[in-house]
Amino acid sequence: MSLQSAVMQNNPLLRHIVATSGDQFQGISPIPTEAVAPIPISDDTDVKNAVSYARQAFELWSYTSMSEREKVMRKLQKLVMRQRHELLDVVQRETGKARAHALEELVHVVMTARFLEKNAADVIKTRSRNGAVPFMTKTTVNHMPVGVVGVIAPWNYPFSLAMIDTLAAIMAGNSVVLKPDLQTTWSALNAVRLLEQAGLPEGVVTVVTGDGPSVGKALVEQADYICFTGSTETGRAIAQQVGERLINASLELGGKNAMIVCADADIDRFVDVALSSCFTSAGQLCVSTERIYIANEIFDAFKSAFVARAKEITLGSHLGWGYDMGSITSKEHLERIVDAVKQARSEGAVVECGGNVRTDIGPLVFEPTVLTNVNRTMEISHKEVFGPVVYLTPFSSIDQAIDMANDNAYGLSASIITKNMRAAGDIAARLNCGSINVNEGFAATFGSVEAPMGGMGQSGSGRRQGPEGILRFTEAQTVSIQRGPTVSRKFGQHDKKWGRRMVLKVRLMRGSRLR
Repeated sequence: MSLQSAVMQNNPLLRHIVATSGDQFQGISPIPTEAVAPIPISDDTDVKNAVSYARQAFELWSYTSMSEREKVMRKLQKLVMRQRHELLDVVQRETGKARAHALEELVHVVMTARFLEKNAADVIKTRSRNGAVPFMTKTTVNHMPVGVVGVIAPWNYPFSLAMIDTLAAIMAGNSVVLKPDLQTTWSALNAVRLLEQAGLPEGVVTVVTGDGPSVGKALVEQADYICFTGSTETGRAIAQQVGERLINASLELGGKNAMIVCADADIDRFVDVALSSCFTSAGQLCVSTERIYIANEIFDAFKSAFVARAKEITLGSHLGWGYDMGSITSKEHLERIVDAVKQARSEGAVVECGGNVRTDIGPLVFEPTVLTNVNRTMEISHKEVFGPVVYLTPFSSIDQAIDMANDNAYGLSASIITKNMRAAGDIAARLNCGSINVNEGFAATFGSVEAPMGGMGQSGSGRRQGPEGILRFTEAQTVSIQRGPTVSRKFGQHDKKWGRRMVLKVRLMRGSRLR
């Protein structure tokens, strides 16, 4: 099979897609002056063929040297930076996010590629372990690639979240079939184009397109490992599928991330941290803060400063620089955000600022919105909004703040604002989530690409980034070579005599006091 079977439509990028159904998806840019070209749609047969093609590529790629893989990562870093203006246009055109937030995606990819270039070889290299019998048993552990990895990428960070998981998978020796969200397929296609320019052989990364219930499900049925970023509801469905097939998956799902602002916090300094944590990419970020718990002593002062600064955030809906926050990515998602705020108001929440669609700026622009008077009985207190909406709640003690932060089914990210680092450590140890930022919103852990990142509870399973983010795409294989006498008992051997020998060996090996 050849990728030339993909629908071309006079655009060379589309040759990376396996799509022969003849159907198309016409995306709509959130930016009113911009247009998005149509995308061909894959069907079940295309997914099967894409996985088959990726399996053929895997047979060759899995035997490439780590130095060859490192060359791809090294060149990729340069290509992303050289072509950043074109890439930023693509990401903005599809998502509507501010250019500064689009740039964060590119930087994240470069940082990840550099980490993988410098560290992947050491992470997956064969290592020695203590054998069954000292000096007689030589035991080593290999990390074998799993095969074809299905990466199902979301629309909110279409360049970085398609890339960073794909990069870790191919550095571990796997091939990848990538299914981006239909709304943001061009961002993913540009990522694949860069990999090809960096020297990645054809077929190591292949693209299929379509919706989750059909094409996504077909990919889960075919691949050897699934890497999914998206909603908790979809994550549960995928978990059931992979469970039936007895394959592994990493799932980064929803979040209702909390920030705890202690009484000793420097308000002037950390209001901007809180704003960034809530309104980056218009709040369409898995680790975005949606609830802030503030010590009673500084609640009024913090609220006043926070609301005032939220009102000053500049909004925009055009390509290029010049504004702080962009659009919501789709009409459907904007409607969900509007409904969430409307429901909160009906239940008694107070809108301190925002709450309106700004069609005067762009069709999908929603104001930064700050709520107060939210309690646990309200839907917005526990349901993810995934938009530029946050509520503020006072607390009277750290214990109360921790209880409120943990009173949620999710466990993705949290942040703590305090001058007391010992107290921050104690608080962090009591929070049930995978990433904790001290005196930052999310950027510190998000940018720490050498450390794992993932969720607890309904925020998913598995970790991306760090050594764990590479090892998830491998299977551990133990090899033991026995020299001299065998470890196992021979049939016919005097069992009691053999038993004494084994007890003696255990004593010598472990210093045991067994009798």
